[in-house]
Amino acid sequence: MITQFEEKGKIFTPKITKGQREVLIQTTTQKIRGFFHVQMDLRLLDELNESNHFLALTDVEILDVNEKVIYKSNFLAINTDQIIWILPSDEIIEK
Repeated sequence: MITQFEEKGKIFTPKITKGQREVLIQTTTQKIRGFFHVQMDLRLLDELNESNHFLALTDVEILDVNEKVIYKSNFLAINTDQIIWILPSDEIIEK
């Protein structure tokens, strides 16, 4: 990690810019729709492989088996062991 020091001793680190990707996630019991934040120079799979057991999502909707919204939240941390598949919404061809 690159750091810079101000003359008064304050430490600065570079800001990591992330883009958000809307995703649909299937867990063992529900589907989750929300935004996953990915570093600009990484693929979705790269970011998943680097995660530490939990995936952070924003603007989340949790759907039941009939795809009816049962919960909404601004933030959700999901255990990656519970993910069966993840699909970027912009790559969905047909519902």
